Amino acid sequence: MEFLRLLFLPTILFAALAFCAGSAGAQTPNTYTFAVVPQLSPAQLHREWWQVLDRISRGTGVALELKITASIPKFEADFMKGTPDFAYMNPYHAVMAKRAQAYLPLLRDSKPLTGILLVRRDSPYKSLRDLDGKTIGFPAPNAFGASLYLRALLAEEEKIRFEPRYLNTHSNVFRHVAQGNVAAGGGVNAFFKDEVPEVREQLAVLYQTPGTAPHPVVAHPRVPERVRAAVAEAFLALQRDAAGREMLREIRMPMPVKADYERDYRPLERLNIEKYLVLEKEWRGG
Repeated sequence: MEFLRLLFLPTILFAALAFCAGSAGAQTPNTYTFAVVPQLSPAQLHREWWQVLDRISRGTGVALELKITASIPKFEADFMKGTPDFAYMNPYHAVMAKRAQAYLPLLRDSKPLTGILLVRRDSPYKSLRDLDGKTIGFPAPNAFGASLYLRALLAEEEKIRFEPRYLNTHSNVFRHVAQGNVAAGGGVNAFFKDEVPEVREQLAVLYQTPGTAPHPVVAHPRVPERVRAAVAEAFLALQRDAAGREMLREIRMPMPVKADYERDYRPLERLNIEKYLVLEKEWRGG
């Protein structure tokens, strides 16, 4: 009997190790997708966001997979279907996502978002009235501060008639204004400050919108509450060291705070700017 026990002992140990390995694998955390609104080039967004998500994943044990879509309309279509687990989106996207899928805002930066309208420094356009009937560039129809809110204010309050041209990214808008391809262009302060000096120095701010709550990080309600809380706390914790603060600065969320839909984004519902929302097929000629 002792001989038989010794003979089968390695087999028993191997089976036990295999069982333990399988059990450990079963406890590996799920991967959650994290979509980022493509306001900049995919290369720049990947460079800015992957290190943040990697640090949060390592710190929390929650695996976050960065997803960058080819366009803002594709990003909108995805969150309207509830595809991403987490997303970083513009303020009015938060309203759309809440209505469509009950996405929950987790955090946002503490500084209000303002949209700006830019012209060349040597431009003949010195007032908004000078832009009546002209072509104005925007990143995309539903980019909030840089387009949706700005277009609504120009049309409803300033009574300016203009031809919109949608150029996909903020950088494209800034360059088209600098090159004289459009009379003016919409953007937001954070992206304008990040633009390369040789482009930024050619431009001047002609108009600025009132401030609103800025871009939030949101989560789909299917994400467990403990996971949502862990990710939110990890973002907030980045403020505690120099490396983390630099990461937050890179993603234009230097001082994150917890977000609340009722306080921060419900007021945007009262702006009644739905009529300025534009479907992709309408502005791409599809």
